[in-house]
Amino acid sequence: MSDKKKIVAVTSCPTGIAHTYMASESLEEAAKKMNVDISVETQGSVGVENELSEQDIKEADAVIIAADTNVSHERFVGKYIEEVAVADAINDAEALINKALEGAEKGEVKEDVALEAQVEDEKAKRKQKRTGAYKHLMTGVSFMLPFVVAGGLAIAISFVFGIDAAEESGTLAAALMQIGGDAAFALMVPILAGYISFSIADRPGIAPGMIGGMMASQLEAGFLGGIIAGFLAGYVTQFLKEKISLPKNLEGLMPILVLPFLASLAVGLLMIYLIGPPVQAIMTGLESWLQGMTDANAALLGLILGAMMAFDMGGPVNKAAYTFGVGLLGSNIFAPMAAIMAAGMTPPLGLALATVLFKDRFTRQEIEAGKPAWVMGISFITEGAIPFAAADPIRVIPSIMTGSAVTGALSMLFGAGLRAPHGGIFVLPIPGVVTNLGLYALAIVAGTIVTALMLRITKPKLKNA
Repeated sequence: MSDKKKIVAVTSCPTGIAHTYMASESLEEAAKKMNVDISVETQGSVGVENELSEQDIKEADAVIIAADTNVSHERFVGKYIEEVAVADAINDAEALINKALEGAEKGEVKEDVALEAQVEDEKAKRKQKRTGAYKHLMTGVSFMLPFVVAGGLAIAISFVFGIDAAEESGTLAAALMQIGGDAAFALMVPILAGYISFSIADRPGIAPGMIGGMMASQLEAGFLGGIIAGFLAGYVTQFLKEKISLPKNLEGLMPILVLPFLASLAVGLLMIYLIGPPVQAIMTGLESWLQGMTDANAALLGLILGAMMAFDMGGPVNKAAYTFGVGLLGSNIFAPMAAIMAAGMTPPLGLALATVLFKDRFTRQEIEAGKPAWVMGISFITEGAIPFAAADPIRVIPSIMTGSAVTGALSMLFGAGLRAPHGGIFVLPIPGVVTNLGLYALAIVAGTIVTALMLRITKPKLKNA
């Protein structure tokens, strides 16, 4: 028998685009270096890939879950689970593998502890780790994104036939608008609320969350009302789950009847009589303020949103800004989304430009990394800046924040608006998707140049350039 250790892992980030696969690659490289067998399942934007088999899990010494979204533990009963943020697997996969194997070894020596007790203890520990508000919010956002992107692009394509073409009943433009606006965008807030609730209370929380989210839409409480409804539904469902006890032969009714019904009733009544009206007033005030902003206020908001997009390149601050912009699309406010996407494109583009213009400031590896950074930048994948920031955060992060802040401020100042929540440069040629397209492109170019110049100033020449 071989003494070679084996680990199974699951990686998942909120958008399921970059961090999911970067974490997977980091774990695989570290395991190869340590002579450890590893199988990594990715739960990305395209769904589950390299799904772990029952045999994989059975043979594993330990399990690593590197995720910023809710990942079910049901398959891993009886296994030691090391659960961390997805960034931890990217930054130090070797230490994470060591920690998982050490934890598994400690678990194996507990001969006097019943397996059921160990599992329950481990589940309790993991449950505590999953209670962070950011993690629950990002789970909701990750499930909402496909609806927003699909709906936004369907609406965008409808504008190819003319801005007002969808108003003519029976036309293809009208059908596309119905798919994007009446269906996909209508589901946006309920899906957000439903999966925030799911992250907190598992499957019994989905129905109360979606019902609460739908009521937020009906009460015109917007995405803010949906977020509140999702958290309310999740915690109400979890409270009822812990407090209600049924006889053994009736326990099967809890997840399909008792919890969804009681939680939905509680959330619905609270939304109608207590939460809906004040949140509606807040959203109405926010929309009025955004629509009536002066140039100075617009530029300041764009500057803040731009800096947030570059600050942690796909982390909590970046996602907070993105969620804000996406949420406003449902209220027909398009300027913040334009600033956010432009500012998210700028960091990889600015770094790529700097590696071309100022080669003596970068290592050979960084110059090579600059080539795919062009593609990631035009595709609105801010994470393309991560390798550079990880190598030199003190100089790189302020530089890309400056460039993105300039882009965001100019985009808002120019009055640019964006109806599609993703797609980068590939949605710009679609007529009607972007307002003030020429000035919008100028804002992206300006921020890219500012980023490159900032890197020229902050980064010293390398001795062996």
